[in-house]
Amino acid sequence: MPWPTLNDPVHDSQRLFRQLLTAMSEPGTLHTLEVPSPPGDDIGPALWGVLLTLCDLDTRVWLAPALDGPALQEALVFHTGCRLTADPAEADFALVTPGVLAEPIAFALGSDEYPDRSTTLLVALDTLEPAGEWYLTGPGIALQRQLGLGVAAAPLMARLAANRGSFPCGLDAILTCGARLAALPRSTRIEEVA
Repeated sequence: MPWPTLNDPVHDSQRLFRQLLTAMSEPGTLHTLEVPSPPGDDIGPALWGVLLTLCDLDTRVWLAPALDGPALQEALVFHTGCRLTADPAEADFALVTPGVLAEPIAFALGSDEYPDRSTTLLVALDTLEPAGEWYLTGPGIALQRQLGLGVAAAPLMARLAANRGSFPCGLDAILTCGARLAALPRSTRIEEVA
């Protein structure tokens, strides 16, 4: 089965980009993307839509071994023109699962002069709910928000919580599950519900 593209590439990518900007400016809010579903169960429509929207000829993408495969590589390069990299420290975007982050992978964190030169994590999750085991506070959140990501997301959230120690450097994350997504910029403070 071929990997689908956006029905109206110009207008759909603009719509999806606006949704991503809203998600980044309001961390932890859930958004549903209307995107054609890719084949298989490894990545859902939201993650595929994010890849189609953010990746282009100038971006480098690292694929976690659990998600990597010739079909996805071919589809990404064909539909976006992005460059695949074997070095996570060179990646603009890293396509990951939470379990991958239990390992100390050296993603780019940016520098004091160029904090924007960091890797953005694009995360495939099994669970993404508006209430659950994680409290979120910080810019874009009036008081606090909660997210439910399931037990398997603990390595991911520990990695993102560590951003506080290196701000303004750090990792941004776009979390996806099926057609839904939420964003956690590096400025978000993350605490596990006691």
